[in-house]
Amino acid sequence: MRAAPQPDLRLHTWPLHTCPLCLILTGVDRFSTGEPGSLVGSLIADREKGLAVRARDLLAAFPTVTADTAVVEAARLLAGQDLPGLIVVDERGLPVSILPGTQVLRLAVPGYCLDDPALARVVDEAHADAFLSSLADRTVRQALPPDGSSGRSSGRRELPVTDPDATVLELAALMARTHSPLVAVVEQGRLLGAVTLQALLDRVLAA
Repeated sequence: MRAAPQPDLRLHTWPLHTCPLCLILTGVDRFSTGEPGSLVGSLIADREKGLAVRARDLLAAFPTVTADTAVVEAARLLAGQDLPGLIVVDERGLPVSILPGTQVLRLAVPGYCLDDPALARVVDEAHADAFLSSLADRTVRQALPPDGSSGRSSGRRELPVTDPDATVLELAALMARTHSPLVAVVEQGRLLGAVTLQALLDRVLAA
């Protein structure tokens, strides 16, 4: 009996114009031309200039909260610094989740308004303010996305965390996969900061 052929486990290096991930992220028509403004266009421009933009070049210091931080305090940070989200850290200062601003809003909006948007229209402003005041006793733990509510990494959900050498395309793919507006950057057990969607788009559009 002939042995079954073994699968080819070698790392496949895709040519730049046929990379499936690139096609998904940028669109076939824009990808194939590598036009300026597309992710691939930026990568091509960087390559021609002899540059290699990494996460370390785009990251910025970023405020953090813990799972026990009051939601109201987190909301003030989001609003006061115009942030897309916050990094939730454990007792070691390492990220365990990302708290998007939309999750804070979700905690403030009654469930029946989420289930039936038409009901939100009939709630007057006074009652809406009462809903917001209900956040006073809530913590970040209650606002975290699914699988992040414990404040500990469960291993069941990919976290938007990377190292300083991540490329622009790696950052974009990670944001897309995790639906996160920012990516935390960690090196040797230390949180360096975060790369935001805004910083990534500014870099791509500047190319």
